Amino acid sequence: MKVVVLDGVTLNPGDLDWGGLEALGEVTVYDRSAAEEVMDRARGADVLLTNKTLLPREVIEALPDLKYIGVLATGCNVVDLEAASARGIPVCNAAGYSSPSVAQMVFAYILHFANRVADHSAGVMKGKWAASKDFSYCDHPQTELAGRVLGIVGLGDIGKRVATIAHAFGMEVIAFTRNPDRPAPEGVRWVDMKRLYAESDYISLHCPLTAQTEKMINRESLSIMKASAILINTGRGPLIDEAAVAEALNSGKLGGAAVDVLKEEPPRYPSPLFTARNCLITPHIAWATRSARQRLMDITVENLRSFKSGTIVSRVNP
Repeated sequence: MKVVVLDGVTLNPGDLDWGGLEALGEVTVYDRSAAEEVMDRARGADVLLTNKTLLPREVIEALPDLKYIGVLATGCNVVDLEAASARGIPVCNAAGYSSPSVAQMVFAYILHFANRVADHSAGVMKGKWAASKDFSYCDHPQTELAGRVLGIVGLGDIGKRVATIAHAFGMEVIAFTRNPDRPAPEGVRWVDMKRLYAESDYISLHCPLTAQTEKMINRESLSIMKASAILINTGRGPLIDEAAVAEALNSGKLGGAAVDVLKEEPPRYPSPLFTARNCLITPHIAWATRSARQRLMDITVENLRSFKSGTIVSRVNP
């Protein structure tokens, strides 16, 4: 079995082992593959593994030996699923591998806004504490999380983990669901979107990107939120209207924002969020702890091992 990894450096920049894959067949790993390189590199492969390298219809149809596509992520929008199904090629992803790491990042953001640890440390290093007339000083208000309201949009595995951590801090958790008749997890109260926007001190987005959720955070929804609210997006960049969020931050209509994802990645444009007041931007790294990447590697290997033995798991296309 010939296996080609089209863009392996994101999963394994050098601190993991490809040995599990290599035990299953002949493996060729490319760090990155430009669009014009994909066809030549994929030709003759039984298995293609991709993280962000696109596999459009014209590529899939031109590879007669291709029997399996593995996505080194949860989202599968990089693969033309219909084209793969038409060829009888299973497309298998890796779900749940990053949930603990993403939930951890959400609270890294929340704790930043609550305590401003780095900002105060920088002030101390600049001599502000030494110059203080009192035994302590405070450049930013300190916020206790107990009793604050966290609104979660998308209560899947990551959202549930975020809720669990919030409960440990004594926060109240509300969430939106399209099926409010189903029982809410313990300690979570279902609300509609308007109430979630209006009641939340922190709003964390964990929903998929669809036609309905694209730019769900816009001028209208922002106008409902508390001026002190903190918006967190570790889901997909297009869930928010970046210009509208920047406008709300700069005008004081939104207390802060933290995003790990942008509309375009890497950003080849001057996003308005870059210069917005009280905005944190990290380069799509919430998923990328070594532990999460090792789980991703393990799931990928197990998916392929199952396929080789005649069982397809984690399939995302019909």
